[in-house]
Amino acid sequence: MLRTHDIAAAPAPDAIELELVRFDAKMRDVWGLTQGTRDHRRRIIRRLLRQEVGTGPIELGAISRNAVRAFVLGDASRSTSTVRVMAGAVRCYLRYRALMGDDIAHLGKAVPRPAFWRAANLPEALSAADVEQLFSAFDKPCPSRRRGYAIVRCLADLGLRSSEVIRLTLDDIDWTEGIVKVPAGKARRSDILPLSPSTGEAIVDYIVNERPATARREVFVRHVAPLGEPVGRRVVQKTLHAAYSRLGWDRTRVHILRHTLASRLVNSGVPMKQVADVLRHRSIVTSATYARVDVARLSSVALPWPGEIA
Repeated sequence: MLRTHDIAAAPAPDAIELELVRFDAKMRDVWGLTQGTRDHRRRIIRRLLRQEVGTGPIELGAISRNAVRAFVLGDASRSTSTVRVMAGAVRCYLRYRALMGDDIAHLGKAVPRPAFWRAANLPEALSAADVEQLFSAFDKPCPSRRRGYAIVRCLADLGLRSSEVIRLTLDDIDWTEGIVKVPAGKARRSDILPLSPSTGEAIVDYIVNERPATARREVFVRHVAPLGEPVGRRVVQKTLHAAYSRLGWDRTRVHILRHTLASRLVNSGVPMKQVADVLRHRSIVTSATYARVDVARLSSVALPWPGEIA
């Protein structure tokens, strides 16, 4: 009947896609990894298996150590951070296969372990003037202007991650108390943050004047088909990239707004434990990274250079 009407049935998933479904179930149900982490690791392992296995059976014994190493390292332009992400995904998959009874010792030893120094680089942050200029990028008419402005306020004022922005619901906001319940995500727990008047006003302006009518409870929804469905992380990224472009900035990172909030708190003398609470870090060591951005305070304890100034 379908062939009569020239409608083809969806192709059945092949061995690799079925393998990825099982791998995803292990990451979700046993290891408790977030959706974003699982999606990213599935994409990496799909590339590895398509490259090394193709359409044949998944036999890890047929994959050489050199092939795994070359896949993780890539070409000379691949950054150390990307290599670390690739290596982490491959090690995760090999650990899964080991739990399934496979002998993967030879491949596990082939996965590179690039050196990583947590304090090697200072976290990049915007100045207060830069943040205000970023907000001003939404003053003039642009597509989904109110939604974009509200999203950027959530990123900059609350320090939300992209994944937290897209999961934020109308029920997470207590307008009477002026607080926001951040949906459980990376830390697998919900947290309460104060909602600043500027952020609240931006969200209200979007909900009242631009958000399409929908039964969905997510705050930020699509303005094109499928209309009224929750936005994805890509919308958050494109919103910020478009704002950067309108300002003529050569930037791409969304996370810089989270770094900026952390840096502002540290530079204002907020105790590190409170900074960790705002950022929802499980370890204060993670938040301590931002203590290194206060150059003025660091210089006050720096020892004088013993050599002569040339």
